Amino acid sequence: MKRLVLPIIGLAILIVTVAQVHAMRRTTHVAPPPPAAQPSRIVAEGRLVTYPGHEVVVGSDANGTIERLDVNERDVVHKGDVIAIVRADDTRAALTEAKARVAEADADIRLYALEAQRARKLWQDEVGSKESWEKSERDLDAARARRLSLTADVQRLEALIAKTVVKAPIDGVIVERNTHAGEMITSGAPIVTIADLSKTRIEAEVDEFDAGRVHNGAQATINAEGFDGKEWHGTIEEIPDAVTSRRLKPQDASKPIDTRVLLVKIALNEATPLKLGQRVEVQIAAK
Repeated sequence: MKRLVLPIIGLAILIVTVAQVHAMRRTTHVAPPPPAAQPSRIVAEGRLVTYPGHEVVVGSDANGTIERLDVNERDVVHKGDVIAIVRADDTRAALTEAKARVAEADADIRLYALEAQRARKLWQDEVGSKESWEKSERDLDAARARRLSLTADVQRLEALIAKTVVKAPIDGVIVERNTHAGEMITSGAPIVTIADLSKTRIEAEVDEFDAGRVHNGAQATINAEGFDGKEWHGTIEEIPDAVTSRRLKPQDASKPIDTRVLLVKIALNEATPLKLGQRVEVQIAAK
């Protein structure tokens, strides 16, 4: 009997021990690892750009050959300065002819006015007929209408000639010259690019994944290759409401080129030696 009881007691103790171990495993709580801390700064690539309206590609509204091009790259120009003149010899000749026709129309008007005055007096004196007076009045009205048409031709030709004189629309510096005197151009073709280099800022391409961590007023530090050890500072002044395709090819080959970005605008706190369009690295204080 004792031989049967001892094994049974041992088996019961083993079962109770295993059950306790399973219960302890179920009630033990394993804490999840703490979330990885996000970096306090966002690193992005960008470039120096002008404020909207302060970089203009200047072209001509007329087709033809450039007769004069009086500016070179890096020249300073002011609004209204003549940049180029497109040859318009045929148009100028047509304008001279149109003005001569207007002068002829003026002479006709003076003649018909005298004839109408004379015919009216003769009719009032009962010497001439009313029909002759009315005819002279119609001739005078027709001459005046003809003059209006000829004057419209003069104004049209003057407008065409005005288009051949290309003027600077803003104050700035010639940053690019696209053509030379003697070359043929078409309407709308670029002649020069003018930029106001005193109105520049940084346009940084922030990855869309960091879009929620940037905010207006955040401070930024700017570095550029070729200026080792130098840095400049700026402040975020504009955050667009939409992301767009990346414009700059990442210098880091490991970064994807198809990532969409937020074009964040950064006002510079100081003058910089950076060139327009120059690539920079930007570090932005994140939320």
